Amino acid sequence: MNSLVLALIGIAMMLAGYALYSKFLAGKIYGLDDSRPTPAHEQEDGVDFVPTNKYVLWGHHFTSVAGAAPIVGPAIAIIWGWFPAFLWVTIGTIFFAGMHDFGALWASVRHRGKSMGTLSGDYIGGRGRALFLVIIFLLLLMVIAVFAVVIANLLVSTPSAVIPTWGAIIVALVIGQAIYRYKLSLPIVSVVGVVALYALILLGDRYPIELPETVLGLSTAAFWIVVLMIYAGIASILPVWVLLQPRDYINGLQLFIGLGILYVAILLSRPEIVAPAMNDDVPAGTPGLFPLLFVTIACGAISGFHGIVSSGTSSKQLDKESDARFVGYFGAVGEGLLALGTIIAVSAGFQTAAQWRELYDAFGKGGVPAFIEGGGNIIESGVGLPSSLAATVLATMAVLFAATTMDTGVRLHRFVTQEIGELAGVRIPKGIATVIVLALAFGLAFGASSDGTGGMLIWPLFGTTNQLLAALTLSVITVILLRMRRNVLPIVIPLVFVLVMTVWALAVQLGEFYAARDWLLAILGTIVLVAALWVVVEAGMAMRRTAAHPEPIDEDEDAPSPSDRV
Repeated sequence: MNSLVLALIGIAMMLAGYALYSKFLAGKIYGLDDSRPTPAHEQEDGVDFVPTNKYVLWGHHFTSVAGAAPIVGPAIAIIWGWFPAFLWVTIGTIFFAGMHDFGALWASVRHRGKSMGTLSGDYIGGRGRALFLVIIFLLLLMVIAVFAVVIANLLVSTPSAVIPTWGAIIVALVIGQAIYRYKLSLPIVSVVGVVALYALILLGDRYPIELPETVLGLSTAAFWIVVLMIYAGIASILPVWVLLQPRDYINGLQLFIGLGILYVAILLSRPEIVAPAMNDDVPAGTPGLFPLLFVTIACGAISGFHGIVSSGTSSKQLDKESDARFVGYFGAVGEGLLALGTIIAVSAGFQTAAQWRELYDAFGKGGVPAFIEGGGNIIESGVGLPSSLAATVLATMAVLFAATTMDTGVRLHRFVTQEIGELAGVRIPKGIATVIVLALAFGLAFGASSDGTGGMLIWPLFGTTNQLLAALTLSVITVILLRMRRNVLPIVIPLVFVLVMTVWALAVQLGEFYAARDWLLAILGTIVLVAALWVVVEAGMAMRRTAAHPEPIDEDEDAPSPSDRV
């Protein structure tokens, strides 16, 4: 099959989803209303609550939720064949991810910018909130520790990405000042910023930076991990408009242009897909497609991390409610397009099926390197960019996606740490909370491994933990909609599917962990499973109570806790 056909079908499906289904959700399910002031205006503080242009906010939201996962997941899942990966990414983006991200953003905006963890307490109960926070806490710890490893490895393997990665920070600082302090024209600032980023990519390709094997007594990768965590900590406590928001916005533009280059190359070169549509000859040790496909591809189809971002940072910056459709749903479409581009790069970016099978000779192979190699081949063939420059463009895309997710993750983890402190009756200042987050991340990274890769020990739990969090987020949205007497089927059907597939996948994983006597993963996995099922039971009870005795809520007021109801 020609990859251009696959690209056109996938793009058309996702754009139709935005044009039609998101409009249905906005009007009939969520009921967007621009007459309602958003938390960004009601609680504006110039740090976390900042009214933001929807295009700028979309850039921040899109790059924060995307990370490297919509590249890694599809590039691994292709081992089952390109057809199931394509179906899950396209259908997932339209009916799962877009609805989930949009819904989490809407729910938080209607409740003074509260996080999903806090909303779970309001609508499910105190026990539900505590367990919800446990899952969020573990997920964010995984994101911070593991994405630091991913970025560090890319900086080592592709030294031409070093200059554009760190130069983007300087560009972002200038962009932030230009937009917010000097009120310069957004289109002009955007063009200048994108030109500057691509100039840095050219510079990086010309002057790759390779560090010595050891720096300050650390391996090169370990040194980059330390630098990345320090940077993320600083970025997380700065006012959002100074660095995080403009960095994500300009990165979003640059990354969309990078995706555009990949899709134009597909249009011009029209490479044939060499990977099988359904792989009947998978390598030994490859788990079954059901249910593992649905947790291997998380970001790009549906991801619980997106709900944390939507309710943790994006809801505090939304200028008006109608912007939620573009920021939340189209942000998911952007990630779906990245996942689709990855599927094509790793299935059509190689010369022969034999070459593809040589790369995918075991489950877990492929990943970001396969995306860079396959995508680089397509770009070189389609638009004539030298292979080294094409690899630099794609590597920089992957690094910047992962970096924006990492620094947003530190900010969100700080919020969660402070929220846990509130539950314990302790007020944790912003600086102290950030130090706690970084100490935990450093402890995981270097306590379990001297080279800073300790976070990889718990990475096998990321997919299932992430998807369980998505199901729990949908549970909270369902209870809110039930109390508003609105149609919940568009939320309940994806909720049930994701929950069943994820619990099934986690049960399979736990069996493997216990068989291998991997007690760390077995214990953590059991904790996540018990906590998630407990929250689901609490949510089910809340749904049943609400369905039997609907209590319309005043959406301008905080929802009462279930324990407060008679």
